[in-house]
Amino acid sequence: MSMINNQYHIYSELADLARPLGNAHRLILLEHIAQGEKPVEKLAELAELTVANASQHLQQLKRNGYVQTRREGKHVFYRLGDAPIVELLIALRQFAEFNHSEIKKLVVSTLNDQKDAEAISREELLSRMHENSVTLLDVRPEEEFAQGHLPGAVNIPLTELEKRLSELPEEQDIVAYCRGPYCSLSVKAVIALREKGLSARRFNEGVPEWKAAGYPVNRS
Repeated sequence: MSMINNQYHIYSELADLARPLGNAHRLILLEHIAQGEKPVEKLAELAELTVANASQHLQQLKRNGYVQTRREGKHVFYRLGDAPIVELLIALRQFAEFNHSEIKKLVVSTLNDQKDAEAISREELLSRMHENSVTLLDVRPEEEFAQGHLPGAVNIPLTELEKRLSELPEEQDIVAYCRGPYCSLSVKAVIALREKGLSARRFNEGVPEWKAAGYPVNRS
């Protein structure tokens, strides 16, 4: 077999692996699975799909090693495969945002104008965490928090934030985070906190990005 034929065979394999990612629903499902293992019913709800449709997409991802499954009674749970899938999703996001200005506009629109929820950089957040001068607020659902969260984070889901404000210190800056750069939960949290007179900022990374960068994650 010639060198060109060898290269063609390799790149054909790569093309086959990339093909399942050419679907918005599958990318959304992967982003939710990256937050922690979930049953197909929950994934269908989060992605706004029927269970049957979600199952079809998940089977495509499973055949190519993007997800793995386990069965518990009648329920099938999905988790990410062993490959560096989060890193692949991050690279895809970065490439898309670099090449397509329209995606940047959509991100700003989706997040309800980020200038109202000033972001903090990873470097500054690490420094503030080391100084113990910030309260880290995870506004994801409790089951996602339990499967992995940033060290020292407090979990108050966005839906419970207003009635649990007393659990947050008034004298310390609050940094809210959720599922990553395209998640609006932390934006809404920051806006709500500021309306109550609290000092709040947003961290636009989630647990998958934090782990991919080599930082520790706690479980509870």
